[in-house]
Amino acid sequence: MSSHVLQDARRIVVKVGSSLVTNEGRGLDEAAIEEWSRQLAALVHGDDGVRREVIMVSSGAVAEGMKRLGWATRPKEIHELQAAAAVGQMGLVQMYETKLRNHHVGSAQVLLTHADLADRERYLNARSTLLTLLKLGVVPVINENDTVVNDEIKFGDNDTLGALVANLVDADAYVILTDQKGLYTADPRRNPDAQFVHEAQAGDPQLEAMAGGAGSSVGTGGMLTKILAAKRAAGSGTSTVIAWGREPDVLLRLTQGESIGTLLVAPTHKTSA
Repeated sequence: MSSHVLQDARRIVVKVGSSLVTNEGRGLDEAAIEEWSRQLAALVHGDDGVRREVIMVSSGAVAEGMKRLGWATRPKEIHELQAAAAVGQMGLVQMYETKLRNHHVGSAQVLLTHADLADRERYLNARSTLLTLLKLGVVPVINENDTVVNDEIKFGDNDTLGALVANLVDADAYVILTDQKGLYTADPRRNPDAQFVHEAQAGDPQLEAMAGGAGSSVGTGGMLTKILAAKRAAGSGTSTVIAWGREPDVLLRLTQGESIGTLLVAPTHKTSA
């Protein structure tokens, strides 16, 4: 078993999806963000005797913007979506800043585009900035810069963005908090024989089939993006955990070595500097 993967991690990227952040689109879930912020602060402060560096990749800007603008349905026009993201980003970052500050941790807003990570100079600048923030004990809150991108240059989803950020900063672990407990061998709602996957190797082709990839009748595309993100993160030796975001003390328990969710271990491990 690889229970020590998270326990030994000193630099962690955490990603939370919009359904969790906005309580299924009803606006920012203040209690949930408070709970994650409390756990992030405990990791940064080293409440268990080990100080860690943490980055939060958070969805939810568009959903919060829609609420603030009074829009009941998600717009289809790209410019309206970008406007909603711009409005919602204000509330999203303000919420994280307030909650983290309440626990005596500084925060920073970082908005990235695909172009930032495709261009070598901008890639190195982003890396340098993030590493400096981490060294200062600040939690960067990252989102895609939706106001300046279109469908052709988007990351596609924040699962992918989180994996790229993990690559960018050489993270030890990537934690994807979602509204599901983790990965099953099949859709448990349709197949009573579906087994929970506690641990597997990131990049294993069988995982994509389980998550609804090619050749599978399971239509859980949301899990597929997480499997592919874990595969991408593994490229730099980062192992990934997919876990339920409302599991009590999920981040703290993971770093204490508890087995929660699905652990996808990177085939090649990072070597300590």
